[in-house]
Amino acid sequence: MQIENFKIFADLVETKSFSKAAKLNGITQSAVSQQARAMERNFKTLMIDRSQKQFNLTREGQRIYESAKEILHVYEKLESELQEMKKVISGTIRISTIYSIGLHELPPYVKNFLHAFPSVNVRIEYRRSNLVYEDILHNAVDFGLVAFPQKHRQIEMLPFRNDRLVLITHPNHALAKGTEVDLKTLAGQKFIGFDPDIPTRKAVDTIFRDNKLEITPVMEFDNIETVKRAVEIDHGIAIVPQATVQQELRQGTLAIVPFKGKEFTRPLAILHRKGRVLTPAMRKFVEMLATEGAAAEAATKA
Repeated sequence: MQIENFKIFADLVETKSFSKAAKLNGITQSAVSQQARAMERNFKTLMIDRSQKQFNLTREGQRIYESAKEILHVYEKLESELQEMKKVISGTIRISTIYSIGLHELPPYVKNFLHAFPSVNVRIEYRRSNLVYEDILHNAVDFGLVAFPQKHRQIEMLPFRNDRLVLITHPNHALAKGTEVDLKTLAGQKFIGFDPDIPTRKAVDTIFRDNKLEITPVMEFDNIETVKRAVEIDHGIAIVPQATVQQELRQGTLAIVPFKGKEFTRPLAILHRKGRVLTPAMRKFVEMLATEGAAAEAATKA
């Protein structure tokens, strides 16, 4: 048996999908099935209960899976320790992140990291928030970056930074003519929001509810770029993370209006699966995000 056999089988068990396990390992679905049958022949036992429509392990299959995870953990730990002994900072870091962080928050950090550690490759996938958690649980990526992190017993959460939520309008909008705006003033305005299942939308709804405002969006979108475009053509106003509108502010296509006497923030977090062995490169990446993220947040408040 080779270490790859155990990894493929572990991925199959955790995703409960031959096609997803195949994608994770860069092989065909048929190859995953063949690997599973080869392991069954090797251990002379059935691992997968094929009498069920849903993916289920036999009792023996569950025991093999548990041992496979132990073997993989020891192997990953050994690889990491050898890299540390050689003082090697290299390899690939796979990141799953929501669009607003991946497009607007993350790029300068990745640029600095790659400049400091040119032997490391960083791969970024842009996903909806719920899929970032799935990627972490299925070991499809090394790290996830989300806003308003939700606790999960299998996921470790590390603080990244807090981003300010701001009101944006068209530069010629009546609200843009003032230096600040009372939250109550938003009642009756055309409001553009994110889709209801997006964490930032849920946070904005909580802000409205806490301030006894009944505001129903006239438009709803699943990503920050479309929300901004709708505000740019004066179809309404929106509340978005400040870091996502810096380019539009410089270009003069959007305006920010501070809230009178209030400040709202969205916490950002770095996720990884609990118990995962972090390579030297991964640890350096997390350290840099935490350190530079805190510095950037402090500079914003200054």
